[in-house]
Amino acid sequence: MILSKRNVFGTKGKMGIDFMILVLTLSWFCLTTICVSATKQAYPPTPQPNQNLRFDQNGEFKILQVADMHYANGKTTHCLNVLPSQNFSCSDLNTTIFLNRMIKAEKPNLIVFTGDNIFAFDSSDSAKSLDAAFAPAIASNIPWVAVLGNHDQEGTLSRSGVMNHIVGMKNTLSKFNPPEVHSIDGFGNYNLEVGGVEGTDFENKSVLNLYFLDSGDYSQVSTILGYDWIKPSQQLWFQRTSAELRKAYISKPVPQKHAAPGLAYFHIPLPEYASLDSSNMTGVKLEPAGNGISSPSVNSGFFTTLLAAGDVKAVFTGHDHLNDFCGNLMNIQLCYAGGFGYHAYGKAGWSRRARVVVASLEKTEKGSWGDVKSIKTWKRLDDQHLTGIDGEVLWSKSTGGNQG
Repeated sequence: MILSKRNVFGTKGKMGIDFMILVLTLSWFCLTTICVSATKQAYPPTPQPNQNLRFDQNGEFKILQVADMHYANGKTTHCLNVLPSQNFSCSDLNTTIFLNRMIKAEKPNLIVFTGDNIFAFDSSDSAKSLDAAFAPAIASNIPWVAVLGNHDQEGTLSRSGVMNHIVGMKNTLSKFNPPEVHSIDGFGNYNLEVGGVEGTDFENKSVLNLYFLDSGDYSQVSTILGYDWIKPSQQLWFQRTSAELRKAYISKPVPQKHAAPGLAYFHIPLPEYASLDSSNMTGVKLEPAGNGISSPSVNSGFFTTLLAAGDVKAVFTGHDHLNDFCGNLMNIQLCYAGGFGYHAYGKAGWSRRARVVVASLEKTEKGSWGDVKSIKTWKRLDDQHLTGIDGEVLWSKSTGGNQG
């Protein structure tokens, strides 16, 4: 299907074009200097010891995505948009129970929380709400990470304070920001490398790269309303990181022809999500407002940056609780997880849900595990049986797509 530039890039008249020109100009400036950003960072906490991620002996790496828990004060916090029969007994604890069930059922290698982890405005103590929200992940001893949404900072902790607290929690691989970058917009921009199976030729190579970004909360520009966007400094960091990972992957030992596949996680969807419809997506778009996508009113060009880098095969966001689709745009899958939390708005009778992603390795001629063969996904509903729905292949090495 041929899409117009307006549909693909989501610009809004002259303002969007001017903003894109500004982004490109700033990005060029970044390439000739050490760093780019107007954001002043607080000193981050000392990171926890690195815990290496790698594919298991079955050649798989599984990720559980949890979007929009909106946790507040536990059992005293009521649920939103549930059936009348659930009103009396439903609370934040339903969110906790669902998370425990998902962890037990899927046994993921990594849990990713994609923002609005707490609904801080309704929380009496943001730190306690964060502790309670992430408690099942911590208790599982499974590595987990988080990025920020647009509601995490609306309570007793600032945005940097929330990320500081998360980074200091047990079993998390979350990072305040990349340590090698002196200044960058937002809090919680980082990447993780997933090594090949131990004992194989790929054990010391990152065969799957994970990128996490802070998509912000609300526009800080007085003349631009709505949600924030991914800034030039963040895009520069992504470009450099992607290029470094590509260089390492195509180098010895076991040099490869292309970059390892990557996945990107953040909270607010890109404007390009609006170009998808029932003809090119799996899942539903049930958000009633506008075109059903609550993205920034300006387009900072991050989708174009992803295309140019070539390694990211899928993007995963939250924010729009009643959207749970994945759709292919120019060989990049744009995915939602669907709303998870019970104190988040939803739709009565429409189950809360979570997304699972599994990357699988191929066997080499020697019979050992090699590089990534495919990336698959499905969702599970919070019903009696944790029903799985909408299973699909997001990317396959055999069919190509955008090879980095």
